[in-house]
Amino acid sequence: MAEVVTEYFNNAGFERWQKIYGETDDVNPVQKDIRVGHAETVDKILKWLDPAMVSGKSVCDAGCGTGNLSIPLASRGADVHGSDISSAMVGEAEVRAKETLPAEQMPKFSTSDLEAINGKFDTVCCVDVLIHYPPDKMSGMVQHLAGLSKERLILSFAPKTWYYTLLKRIGELFPGKSKTTRAYLHDEADVEAALKAAGYKVTRKDMTSTNFYFSRLFEAQPVA
Repeated sequence: MAEVVTEYFNNAGFERWQKIYGETDDVNPVQKDIRVGHAETVDKILKWLDPAMVSGKSVCDAGCGTGNLSIPLASRGADVHGSDISSAMVGEAEVRAKETLPAEQMPKFSTSDLEAINGKFDTVCCVDVLIHYPPDKMSGMVQHLAGLSKERLILSFAPKTWYYTLLKRIGELFPGKSKTTRAYLHDEADVEAALKAAGYKVTRKDMTSTNFYFSRLFEAQPVA
């Protein structure tokens, strides 16, 4: 599975998601809509992780993409470790960070799939990554990420409902580059069950929904 995701994001996936995460005007309406939705999710996370909470804390941004979350967290004084399965994504994140941050605030970027990330961090974020992994892999991914975190785990995923399943199928009918990106949907109860198995409880929830982007956001913390 990791090989498939790596190949996708170092080639066609990188071109698509670089446009979505970037600021170029060379995007179709579907990509622009996903960009707006993803930015809303990142903004919600940044409201949860305010400077007073993250300054001086270690944060793992698992699946950091081009740095849309890593860079603002680093600017707030967090010690950010950003990783992505795509070396192309990591390279772009490093370029953007150097353009924005002083050397002492630079995140530590690395190329790694989710299963290979190790270490301990105060906060672990995994934003819009689970959509690239099938449901039978989700529980193991969530429990691994929870094992990396000391204080909180922030996850976003595409929730499996009849409406979003239908919307995804409609998006797949678009021709060529207008087609919605491939995405796996996850049952919300299954994600909560995986967190519970890891000794975590959901403490906050949110939802971002646009025409083609839909993401359920969880904050979970260890059960005392």
